[in-house]
Amino acid sequence: MEISKHVISCPIELVVSLIRKKWVIQIIRDLFFGKTRFHEFKQGKPGLSNKVLSNCLKDMEKNGLIHRIVDKCDKKNVKYFLTDKGKSLNKVLYEIAMIGVDGESYSDKIKDDVKETFRDTLL
Repeated sequence: MEISKHVISCPIELVVSLIRKKWVIQIIRDLFFGKTRFHEFKQGKPGLSNKVLSNCLKDMEKNGLIHRIVDKCDKKNVKYFLTDKGKSLNKVLYEIAMIGVDGESYSDKIKDDVKETFRDTLL
């Protein structure tokens, strides 16, 4: 199958094109774990600037992965949520997490804790 630069004809390539930008996977993970605000997405990511995060959130919204809700009384109060399309990545993220935890030299206790946390949150 030949893939044009302008038309993505492979469904896998289409999904990868939505999540390959730096920080997207981490933001989606954060949303699954209950973070909803701009400053929360920056926690634990010292290399993530406000400008890059803002652009990333705009792209994710444009691509239908998230939606934003602005408080009518306080326009600075903005929250982000996964759309159904974004939520559908739960099993993919779970499998990625399992590959990551099994591939590392974590203790069995840590592996079990991580697996349980991700299973409870993503499945």
